[in-house]
Amino acid sequence: MKKQNILILAFIFFTTSLLVHSQSLEPLKITQDWLSKLERYTPIPTIKTNKKRKILVFSKATGFDHWTIPHNIEMLKLFGKKTNAFEIHIGFDIENFDKKNLKQYDAVVLNNSNPIGPKRDLFYDLLKNYTSLTENEISKKAAMYESNLINYVKKGGGLMILHGAIVVQNNSEAFSKMTGGSFDYHPKQQKIHIKEVDKNHPLVKAFKGKGITHIDEPYFFKNAYFDYNFRPLLYFEVDTIEEIRHDPTDNINYVAWIKKYGKGRVFYTSPSHNAQSLENPELLQFLMDGLQYVTGDLKADDSPLRRP
Repeated sequence: MKKQNILILAFIFFTTSLLVHSQSLEPLKITQDWLSKLERYTPIPTIKTNKKRKILVFSKATGFDHWTIPHNIEMLKLFGKKTNAFEIHIGFDIENFDKKNLKQYDAVVLNNSNPIGPKRDLFYDLLKNYTSLTENEISKKAAMYESNLINYVKKGGGLMILHGAIVVQNNSEAFSKMTGGSFDYHPKQQKIHIKEVDKNHPLVKAFKGKGITHIDEPYFFKNAYFDYNFRPLLYFEVDTIEEIRHDPTDNINYVAWIKKYGKGRVFYTSPSHNAQSLENPELLQFLMDGLQYVTGDLKADDSPLRRP
């Protein structure tokens, strides 16, 4: 065999092995066929209510731009269209976090709205990128917007955080205490079996005791996460994950939870990085139930775990 052919075959083998090893999924195009499939899978609300809940879906990223952001928007719009339980408003501008604006919403969804590192401050980034304010003015105003969102939840608002949006104010201890934790790192994408913590909890009934197996980024957390001041919903076993950075002190890593914060409610889900996972009706039901929890319609045990 000629040397050139050997090199070509070696290159093909290497790239194929790399793709198989990483298990990363290719971005999906939003087609009418995909939307129709998603609409078929969209569940009915667990709780029937005559009041349509007004939802702000904030979808602007300044750091890592998750390709699934527009897919999540379409999913939430379908939640509103098919169930008539939600009025979905999509936001991209920082003015969405003005006090008066937040008051009109029953809940805010942070849709993979990642800021850039190392500051990891979404409000700072938005002001820095899209205003002509001075550095001092930006810092003060960014702190004000963070305070607005924290107080909105504390006074009774709902907050749903999708996947990478846990990073929104990643270096803020106050924000971490509200959300239940901050992002630490994730290994490569890989097949993960996500399991229910309590199979009888109303927010995970959609999985029917079987959890969900899909390709995703296995998220690990820090800061307020280790207070365990939340009610965990889903977890994976650390010893099933490849390329972890630290020897675990605990084989259980929680990836979805709910918690009370003041008079408000928070729902966080790390699943999912990929829109392919939205083709699981069970995951869609879980996300809709999470949205109904933060709006206050679906009542569930959100007492904190507080593990030692």
